[in-house]
Amino acid sequence: MTDRLRMRPATTPAMLAVFDDDATIAHALAFEGALAKAQAAEGVISDELAVAIVDACMTVVINSAKLAEEAALAGTLAIPLVTRLRAALDGDAGKAVHKGATSQDVADTVLMMQTRRATDLVLLDLDRIVDALGRLALRHAETPAVGRTLLQDALPVAFGLRIAHWAASVADAAQRLRRDVEDHARIQLGGAAGARAGLDGAGLAIASIMAGDLGLAVSEPWHARRIGIAAIGTSLAIATGAIGKMARDIALLSQNTVGEAREPAVAGRGGSSAMAHKRNPTGCQVALSAALRVPGLAATLLVGLPQEEERGLGGWQAEGPVLADLFLLAAGAADAMASVAEGLEIDEDAIARNLCDADIGTDIGESGAIVRALVARDEG
Repeated sequence: MTDRLRMRPATTPAMLAVFDDDATIAHALAFEGALAKAQAAEGVISDELAVAIVDACMTVVINSAKLAEEAALAGTLAIPLVTRLRAALDGDAGKAVHKGATSQDVADTVLMMQTRRATDLVLLDLDRIVDALGRLALRHAETPAVGRTLLQDALPVAFGLRIAHWAASVADAAQRLRRDVEDHARIQLGGAAGARAGLDGAGLAIASIMAGDLGLAVSEPWHARRIGIAAIGTSLAIATGAIGKMARDIALLSQNTVGEAREPAVAGRGGSSAMAHKRNPTGCQVALSAALRVPGLAATLLVGLPQEEERGLGGWQAEGPVLADLFLLAAGAADAMASVAEGLEIDEDAIARNLCDADIGTDIGESGAIVRALVARDEG
């Protein structure tokens, strides 16, 4: 049983792969292997035990469906996973698995490893959007068009000015997401109560070695301090909203009565099951659907900030699925609108005709200068 019919229309295959069961299990095993290697490096366990544990992490065969059932019963993925590792080892090696760690250490670190990879995918498409829109904005920096306020004809602006603002919003959102992930995608290693007990005073050194192995920043334990998760989630929501703004405008501009811009024609995309003549803005649809869904998801992360004492109940357990959904939706929106931006069709005749019909003149003020300043800022 899968849910690809539900999820694939809203996201990309690459982002689905980041959060699929096999990837999650692989990251969890990587955590346990990195923990053993780091503990051996600091003399907490022997090299021989570490080699055995790492080998088990690389060779153990885990059925994800069975593991999911056991995780549902145990309340966490780590318990049945560690049980399997211990069963694959003999004597002291089995006892040394997961030494000094706790289930939340595994869950949070896995989520941050996925966050790093997922962010790279989202940023790639956000950068595509900004680059494509920047070129379009400059091309139409002096093209007079109807400016619209409160959904009514207002005064002329350059058609490129609207596009430059789309690009600036997406660029700002990308910068914020990049910064928040750099600041907060960190390893979690605190042990049962967040004090790094049982690590012979080498907890920070072990965490540092693990962070290097797993591609994360080093950090003190942050079990009940969830600011970073909330920051990353809200940045994803902001990025999706910025993409949604662009999608909303393009959908309005593509209406038959306006006709100033439309999505690129792609075989099999944007048709109607009942009306063969229609060309629907399907990329905009994907982005706007995502923009409608993400605020509630981000709010869940904010609601979860006041977690109880050293490790909370229910709060951090809710965050993983929510953050994954935010990445899935942001990826779908960014991918869809990157393709739209790169192939956006602009009808200059329709722009000129609508401006003439509005009878508001052609004075676009300082539109051109504003466009060039915004594009230069985004390129910098």
